[in-house]
Amino acid sequence: MKKIHLLLIKAFIRPFIVTFFVVMFILLMFFLFKYVDDLIGKGFEWYTIAEVMMYASASNVAMALPLSILLSSIMTFGSLGENYELVAIKSAGVSLQKAMRPLFVLIIGLSIASFLFSDYMLPKANLKYGSLLWDMRNKKLSFLIKPGVFNNSIPNYAMRVERKGEGAVDSLYGIMIYDHTGGNGIPKIIMAQKGRMAKTSDGKYLVLKLVDGVRYEESNGSGSASYNPRQAFNRMRFKQTEVKFDFSSFKDLSRTQEESFKNNAPMLNLKELAHRQDSLSKSLDSVNKSTKISAQSYFKQSNILKGYSKMIAPVRTIKGSILTVIPKEQRIQALQNGFDQAEMIKQVVNNRILEHGAREKEIIKARIEYQRKYTLAVSCLLLFFIGAPLGAIIRKGGLGLPVVIAVVFFLIYHIISTVAEKSAKEGSLDPIFGMWTAIIILTPLGIFLTYKATVDSALFDIDYYKQLLTSLFKRKKSKTLD
Repeated sequence: MKKIHLLLIKAFIRPFIVTFFVVMFILLMFFLFKYVDDLIGKGFEWYTIAEVMMYASASNVAMALPLSILLSSIMTFGSLGENYELVAIKSAGVSLQKAMRPLFVLIIGLSIASFLFSDYMLPKANLKYGSLLWDMRNKKLSFLIKPGVFNNSIPNYAMRVERKGEGAVDSLYGIMIYDHTGGNGIPKIIMAQKGRMAKTSDGKYLVLKLVDGVRYEESNGSGSASYNPRQAFNRMRFKQTEVKFDFSSFKDLSRTQEESFKNNAPMLNLKELAHRQDSLSKSLDSVNKSTKISAQSYFKQSNILKGYSKMIAPVRTIKGSILTVIPKEQRIQALQNGFDQAEMIKQVVNNRILEHGAREKEIIKARIEYQRKYTLAVSCLLLFFIGAPLGAIIRKGGLGLPVVIAVVFFLIYHIISTVAEKSAKEGSLDPIFGMWTAIIILTPLGIFLTYKATVDSALFDIDYYKQLLTSLFKRKKSKTLD
């Protein structure tokens, strides 16, 4: 390998690593901003939050890798052009295509690695990420008491507080508790002006210390009969009392079985996605056949008379309404039977249409995820052939203009791919075409920029456009004078 090739590889790897981790950090911050209410303040251990952040980072690789390749390639060739190193390379007899070959091989390696990652690692990471985030968002902690609303997170209790946290973090004011532990269907009601939460030393119980309140308790009378209309109502005032809640079931995070999320398309590899498409297609065919059989069962000619009667009757032509053939005393009953048959067919078909639509959407999702495995690898190559020529043309390094241009082109790519993917999910576009739309649109741009960089085009040279405009004005001025 030539020294020029080593120079280019070293110049590319450094900004690539930096931009990759910077983009991953930014995307991780977006994740935290989105789910901060579900993660913070629920008593999770630090390693649980770190675990879900790690899985979220793995799912962000599909966006961070193409963007970092685009940004680092613009920065690399922009700095080389700004320092006239590209001019020196070309003067040594090495063309831009030859200079890009080692980086092209490196990008191919990154593309293959991204494909293997999306096929083997990403489905497992998405499975663990989805299941863990589901459990964290649905964890019921007894201290999650929001003011002004009833909280049912504690089994057999409903609690409402007017405000909390005044003077102390664990203080409550305007407390109302419905106790359903009696088992007779009549809750006990406890009302207190204020209270304070605390846990027992063993962590099994949450103790709510109440001050200045009333306990209302209603029970059946003491008669021996099974039903007694007389009831006893007790009201007890207290200065201080305590209510214990079982805290053991809320202490640790209970995990849902990951197999419950296994059928989601983002959590499957290529082989599993192909198998899922086949199974869904077969189930869709069975839905169509069962719908046809169910609809045919309501037509008498299809299953009762046809093929069973040996009588030969002449064809009878009915003029006008078919009701004229039916006797008057049976017309109402015939109309009602026909209406009932039509309603039954309508209900059956509508239910099967919903089931058919759900199966079709699952097939579309599986096809989209199947194509995503390949589009990630190809997008890395495409954005490199957009970024490297752009850097050679603009001849600017650093984190200024290259970052702006990289973000603009990546936003164009991301918007096109997002809109096309959404259209594919809705059924407006074919899933294969929808996933490859952005690549199909931007590939001619990459070819055009590579050609312009090869012929040393001044595509983004401001001085070139200034000279062009001044020459045009001079020509117009000379023509007017003539």
